[in-house]
Amino acid sequence: MDSVSRRLLKELKEYSKVDPSHPEITYIGPADDDNLMEWTAHLKGLSGTPYEGGTFELFIKVPSHYPMQPPTISFVTTVCHPNVHIKTGEICLDILKTDWSPAWTLKSAVLAISLLLSNPEPNSPLNCDAANLLKCDDTLGYESLVRMYTSLHAIKE
Repeated sequence: MDSVSRRLLKELKEYSKVDPSHPEITYIGPADDDNLMEWTAHLKGLSGTPYEGGTFELFIKVPSHYPMQPPTISFVTTVCHPNVHIKTGEICLDILKTDWSPAWTLKSAVLAISLLLSNPEPNSPLNCDAANLLKCDDTLGYESLVRMYTSLHAIKE
């Protein structure tokens, strides 16, 4: 067994324990029992945010040099967010690119994405429409748009 597989199996074992301190992650694990290099995660929209009431699926592709290289994580569920490409689900987040460290785990990366949902950064957008609403201080318009996408596309709780 190679070091990547050992690391992923160790992470999977830790995730199988119930963690009440992170209720926003409802599932994280391999997408297929025969492939440790592709994972899926379900991320619950936090209460008090326009994502509340929805659960969002993420696809995680683990590189062959993990944890030295970051995983590629994208939304499968269509999500409206300034830092998420509306069509591809690509996520603009430094830790998934230049700020990755082997100390990060798949779970900590998913938690960082959950934090990003609640704290958009409109100055590095992949969704210019959503970013422009925030840049123009149209919080009501932004949150209404996000709620509409959440009700149309998110997995219902």
